[in-house]
Amino acid sequence: MKLFLSNLEGKLGSFGKQNLMRSGMVTGILVGLLVVGASVAYFESGKGHLHKLEEHLSTPEEQEASPPRPGGQDPVVLSRSPVPGGLFPEFLSATLLPGRGMDVLQISAYLPEKGEVNLLAATDVAGAVHAMTGVDEDYAGAANLTDGGTFLLPWAGRLAGLTSMDGKSATVNLRNQVFSLPANTVESAVPVAYGGMLLNVPSNNAGVNTMPDGGSVTATYATDNFGGRWPSKTETKVSALLSSRWIELTVDVKNVGDSVVPVGIGWSPRFLIPSGDRKKATLRIPADVRSDIRDSTSGMPNGELKPVTGTKYDFNTRNGAELGTLDLNDTFLHLKAPLDMHPMIELRDPAARFGLRITALTPTIKAVHVFSPANSDYVSISPQMNYDDPFGRWPAHEDTGMAEVAPGQSVEWKIRLELFPIAAASSPKI
Repeated sequence: MKLFLSNLEGKLGSFGKQNLMRSGMVTGILVGLLVVGASVAYFESGKGHLHKLEEHLSTPEEQEASPPRPGGQDPVVLSRSPVPGGLFPEFLSATLLPGRGMDVLQISAYLPEKGEVNLLAATDVAGAVHAMTGVDEDYAGAANLTDGGTFLLPWAGRLAGLTSMDGKSATVNLRNQVFSLPANTVESAVPVAYGGMLLNVPSNNAGVNTMPDGGSVTATYATDNFGGRWPSKTETKVSALLSSRWIELTVDVKNVGDSVVPVGIGWSPRFLIPSGDRKKATLRIPADVRSDIRDSTSGMPNGELKPVTGTKYDFNTRNGAELGTLDLNDTFLHLKAPLDMHPMIELRDPAARFGLRITALTPTIKAVHVFSPANSDYVSISPQMNYDDPFGRWPAHEDTGMAEVAPGQSVEWKIRLELFPIAAASSPKI
């Protein structure tokens, strides 16, 4: 206080000092400030505001927003750093959603001609939270089927049944048992039971393992009997492994019930064409036949197998065939493999000078379903165990891919994704 008065006096000089002190102004100002300060502190303390002010001063002004969690669980991102000055395509990351049936939301890669690109037609994690609500278009998890790559089980593809009036379910007869299964119009003009029921199931746990060149994750699911909509009870384990050279995906379904359970497994990724030129993209599928359909609105098979050799569906050549303007919503069967190897499906983008290879690592994979409208920028390639409508009418002794898993037994589905470079086309000689 003395210091304050001394400074004030120095600024006012002797005349100002005598008049100021004689007027008693300083004393009045100080007393007034003390009274006002004490009153405010008492009033705010009584309302609890003083404590709130202390808390505010001790915390950041803006709290960091909670990260988006599709299906109520944190997404898992497996990632690695690219090789400096990389000359070859390589995987960089994979984003998976344990809270939504381990949906592979996105895969990123480095392409020498393009830099870092996304390989799947999908939204980001925030967009997935917005879309994957469990209601309206996401009834029974259908939003998974149009974002990235989703795992399909306990069946892959379509099942024939009687569709409900609201189009949200289909009554299906499975070996003399009747079940009501979710239906959608993701790949058909009319509602059908398509895509399985793992779509919106949350995981029990997801364990992540970091490795020098990538990482892995395994999530487990108590799929049980899917709420009474499937025979017997099952447990499901989904694993993903990322490295620079490949991504391996594995699904294992175990029968933990007391009766035989039919199981079909698949994966339905929508691969983008990085160059944007779908017409020039080529597809290679080593298959002898395709499943004929009874009508284009449902896409349901009629049980007939059509040879592909010499037709517009012949993708057997070494480098495949151009997609051109061909609409594809077809299932290819009787897969072939080179000696001592596995069936390999390839999608090539010559303009981006890279290709993507899918290798079926388990003999349980019997079919490849391809969905790619002519005006789309993606090609959905689904390696799956079972044919569409595997319980329907098929030629005698035809193995339609549904595994009959006994109590205590398991069935496995496994694939590998690889990237490979494509040499630039040589210039014509003049």
